Amino acid sequence: MKESRIFAKFTTLDIVLMAMLATLNGVMTVYLSMINKTLNSLGGPIATSSIVGLYMIYGLLAYYIIRKPGTAVIAYSFGAVVQSFMGSVYGIASIIAAAVCYMVVAELVFALLRYRRWNAVSLMLAGGAMVPLWFIVAANMFGYMHWGWKVLTITLVVRILSGIVLCGLLTKMLGDALNRTGLLKRFELGRASRAE
Repeated sequence: MKESRIFAKFTTLDIVLMAMLATLNGVMTVYLSMINKTLNSLGGPIATSSIVGLYMIYGLLAYYIIRKPGTAVIAYSFGAVVQSFMGSVYGIASIIAAAVCYMVVAELVFALLRYRRWNAVSLMLAGGAMVPLWFIVAANMFGYMHWGWKVLTITLVVRILSGIVLCGLLTKMLGDALNRTGLLKRFELGRASRAE
């Protein structure tokens, strides 16, 4: 991707896409909360950690499609606003803290990749990398420390694997599937695939 394209301004379409993905995430989160409760009753924090990647996917998917610096900041900000309006059992502070953790790490990962690598490995790296910072913040917010080091370690590993698969790999699969429909031809993902 050319340097001028990487640092191009966000278009109205970019903003609309990020808002739509954030809204879809808000709706999905309602259903994930129910699944989370079931998993918690079956296997506690380790079981609930298996779906963590799904909570982050909307911002990474926006980044994969749009490919401009700042995408994570806008997408996860939209997500935090939508979730705040919809409500959360964990509180608004946790919604905002999670969004900030995700956006900071995603922006850092793609900056290190110089906004040029968009393969499955890069997306899986980003998906896994977004987990630890929020895990540390959440551990202090919600008192995870009482779980003990063994459970904490297993939980973190399961969350990172969930981030790699259910956020990173699934982003690649969803983005490519959407691209094949022709709906993304006006976004950078669509342009990049036509140039190949």
